[in-house]
This record gives sequence, C-alpha cells and structure tokens, in this order.
Amino acid sequence: MKQKLILFFLVILAVAACYPIIFLIAGSLMGYQELGAYLAPVLGEAKGFAGWTLFPVYPTLRGYVELLLDSPSFFIMFWNSAAITGGILIGQLLTGVTAAWGFARYEFAGKRVLFTIYIALMMMPFQVTMLSSYLILNKLGLLNTHWALILPGAFSTFSVFLMYRFFTSIPEAVMESARLDGAGEWQIFMYMGLPLGSGGIVSAMVLGFLECWNLIEQPLTFLKDKSLWPLSLYLPEISLQDAAMAFAASVITLAPALFVFLAGQDYLEQGIVAAAVKE
Repeated sequence: MKQKLILFFLVILAVAACYPIIFLIAGSLMGYQELGAYLAPVLGEAKGFAGWTLFPVYPTLRGYVELLLDSPSFFIMFWNSAAITGGILIGQLLTGVTAAWGFARYEFAGKRVLFTIYIALMMMPFQVTMLSSYLILNKLGLLNTHWALILPGAFSTFSVFLMYRFFTSIPEAVMESARLDGAGEWQIFMYMGLPLGSGGIVSAMVLGFLECWNLIEQPLTFLKDKSLWPLSLYLPEISLQDAAMAFAASVITLAPALFVFLAGQDYLEQGIVAAAVKE
C-alpha cells in the first residue's frame, strides 16, 4: 500500500513537471480561433478568464506550416543560434578541458588563488559583468557580431570547474605508471585524461548547450542588428495573431535542447554528482 501511494505521488509530480511541454504541444496543434478563445483574456483582448484543454478540438498543423514555409526569419535565427552555440562549445572544449586538466593534475604557484578566482567568477551573474564586458567588446570592435557572444562564453568557468572534478578523480598511480612506461605529458592527457574524464567533458557540454541555446540577456545587450539575433529572441516578436506559430516555434526550439539532454542524461548525472563532492 505504501509503495502504491509513493508511486501515485511520483506520477502526480511527473505529470506536473511535464505539463508545460504538453501545454506547448497542444497549443501548437490548435487553430487561430481556438487559441484566441482560450488566450484572449490573458493578452488583454477580451474579458473573463482564460481556459485551456490538453486536446485540441480541431487539430491542425497550420502553425508548423506557416512557421516552416512562410517565416524565413525563423530559419535565420535558428542558424544564428546554431553558430553561436557551436562556437561557444568548441571554445569551451579547447580552453576548458586544458585548463581543468592543468588545475587537476599539476602544482604551480598561485594555483589555489587562481582556482578561487575561477569559482568567484562562476558565481557572478551576467548583470555583474555586463558593463565591463560591454566596454571591452566595444574597445575590440566586436559589438554587434556573434563573436561578442562566442568569446566570453568560450571561456566559461563553470565548464572548467565541472571537468576539474572528473580529472582529479584519476588516480595518480595510473599516471605515474604511464610516465614510467615512457609516456609524455601530452600522451597522458590525450590517451588517459580525455577518455577517463569523458563523463565530465560530456556533462559540461550538455549543460553548456542548454545554457547557450537559451541566451537572452547577452544577445539583447551586445547585438543591435536583429538579423544577428538567436532563436531565443524570436518568440517575443509574436502576438496573438500568430499564437499558433508561436507555439509551434516553441516546440521546435525545445526539440534540440530536449534531444541533447536525453542523449547526455547519464553523463549529466555523473557531472552533477562529481560537482557536489567536496575536496
């Protein structure tokens, strides 16, 4: 009886957690008139209370058709998001992996102080560093370009912190054995560090993708030209007249993030556990 109650409680929580996705999918399959009847009170075009249903009365794919066939700006923003996210993740791989390996496996002067600075930077929200970042990017002539988002994101301190935890878990005896067998530091990094720390690397990339794919404040601050905006800024441009297309855009925007999350879920769980372990 106790197990049944626990299962029932967990099912209720799962339904509550999944309801926003069900909400989006249902809305994307509704026509304009049906959405207008439900959402007009919320958007100020009618009085009364808003309503909703999980199953459209007259399902239609019109929102997807209009979005994919009649909205070229959607594809521009989609590829902008892909370019920005891809650039940031490549940068994090090149800089974050090597930095994490250096912090984890080597001793040098000022290491603890420098790593503390990394942690402090990781805890700072974007609003704290926005002004200094804006001035530096303006001085470098990078404002209103995708590089204004890619370069700061490529040096993310969180990815370094997460991968550092995995690299420190590699036994020192294993590395010493490799050195005795004649392996150089680069060979140890490539053939031992990367494979053994792959869980942390993948989990950092998954979290990085989820963060970069949904950037809002950074592009609004550093990008003036709307043709450079990522997909995360597409939805605020849509009104009730395009509600069906807005729901369809939300579903399509969610799909890559959901796919990446499900593909790297196991590694992500390992990364969260590793990040929670104290030295």
